[in-house]
Amino acid sequence: MNGIVEKYLATWNATGDERAKLVSEHWSPEVTYTDPMAEVSGHEGITAIVDGVQAQFPGFVFTQVGEADAHHSQVRFRWGLGPEGAEPLVIGFDVLVLDASGRIQDVRGFLDKVPA
Repeated sequence: MNGIVEKYLATWNATGDERAKLVSEHWSPEVTYTDPMAEVSGHEGITAIVDGVQAQFPGFVFTQVGEADAHHSQVRFRWGLGPEGAEPLVIGFDVLVLDASGRIQDVRGFLDKVPA
């Protein structure tokens, strides 16, 4: 399951053709994504939300914080967002639910630390 977490975070850090390939390969076309600030679905929705976060936090990167916890077709993990190599300014945790083919079908996101 760590592999899907890596691909998930890579999607948030990627742009252009690289991101399109990650979304196509690792996200279900019927994906739903919900966090405190957004609720989107489908590949277009995922692309839009990632574009928005990248515009709001230019130059920041997503990294995994700690170990993932997985069972059945779901995994939860903490992530950080901040300048590369620095302490994350934003920390949250997400739960990914995978479809039968192992692609991301549903994401439930939570924010634990957000700067004022």
